[in-house]
Amino acid sequence: MNGPTRREVLAGAGSLSLTAAIPANAKGRGGAAPDSIAEDLARYIGFGSKQSGSQGDAACGHWLAKELEKAGFAVEKPALSVPYFDRATCEIAVDGAQATLWPQPIVVSTGASGVSGPLVRVDRAGRADGSLQGAIALVDLPYGRWSSAFSKSIRGPVDAAFSGGAKAAVIITNGPTCKVIALNADGRAPMFAGPVGLLAPADAAPFLGAAMTHAAATVTLTGQGGRRPAFNVIGRMDRQKAKWIVVSTPRSGWFGCAAERGGGIAAWLDLARRTPLLLPDHNLAFLCNSGHEYENLGAEESLKATAPKPEKTHFWLHLGANLAARDWHEGLFGLAPLPGSDSQRYLVVSPPLLATAQRLFKGLAGLEGPYPSDKLSAGELTAIIAAGYPSVAGVFGVHRFHHVADDDARCVSAPSVAETCAAFQHLLAAAAQG
Repeated sequence: MNGPTRREVLAGAGSLSLTAAIPANAKGRGGAAPDSIAEDLARYIGFGSKQSGSQGDAACGHWLAKELEKAGFAVEKPALSVPYFDRATCEIAVDGAQATLWPQPIVVSTGASGVSGPLVRVDRAGRADGSLQGAIALVDLPYGRWSSAFSKSIRGPVDAAFSGGAKAAVIITNGPTCKVIALNADGRAPMFAGPVGLLAPADAAPFLGAAMTHAAATVTLTGQGGRRPAFNVIGRMDRQKAKWIVVSTPRSGWFGCAAERGGGIAAWLDLARRTPLLLPDHNLAFLCNSGHEYENLGAEESLKATAPKPEKTHFWLHLGANLAARDWHEGLFGLAPLPGSDSQRYLVVSPPLLATAQRLFKGLAGLEGPYPSDKLSAGELTAIIAAGYPSVAGVFGVHRFHHVADDDARCVSAPSVAETCAAFQHLLAAAAQG
């Protein structure tokens, strides 16, 4: 059956507006203003790449700091050090075929001539179909919405390849978009014993074919890398009350992060403007961290140095990835946009808040089935819980364009973000009374 190409589908999706009419079921929730949410989403998306320490990340951070100051917060921007790598030549070549690779941070370079060897396929269990000694390992991931190189399904076969003597590894990041899915990494040292590059599934066919005959391949990863400065943002409103309410969100990521981060940023800003009147009996702290893609590097620094201590914190709300990313039909005709939110988003709350969350998030796909924090958590929320904060809530998820360069304005809508933000505003009010 012949249907529209993925490019044609996405081109049509470009007409979807951030300022589309607010859904009927959002009107009854109150709280977030869709026009303001749309403006903040557009501003965040407009900063471009959000890689930690980049120009876009820094400009976004300064903007958020100014918005907090306008809302009455005393603002600081604590510095941190993050890795970076400016690509030069990053590719794999075999038998006349060539494809671009995304270098996996912290990048282990190959030198200008690259590294060469027979191409050997490695499956999800780390099993190779030939000797890996001196080889280029082609790690063929199963289909998934990948996020982090720390996943056992990724780290396991790559480590096995290098243990078997591979010179380099190329990971095929099989997922919904057929594009490269960037993977979060350790922010302090390289994770793997040699050079690792990520290959788009759409480009993989000639290399999978070459691996069947163990044809000679060359992997080249060159560029300029090192460390550079970045900063977190924290706004405090210290009213000399007994306890603090904390709201946090990351702002950095591998690409534009429109749906991955944009919804959380817009909701965070909306809550920062509304919470001072909503919660007059608490001190308030709003944290926005860089360094997220390096396994929560900025959040770890915030927990150590700037966040209110657990014993002085009444409640912590964390707005993580995929707060309200767009849902898509997937499969028959490629990807086609839907008006609703992707259900692969998770709401986690401290057990005493479970019934309240079930009531407040009823009808919100994915979030209407909240999990207790002693059973499930992920990302920065896990670190917050481990630090001993007594009452928490958080959202996280992996939408179809998560960590993909095409995560742009087509992947998020202001009405969905406004509806979700309104539910979180009610949860904040309920948690503050508990």
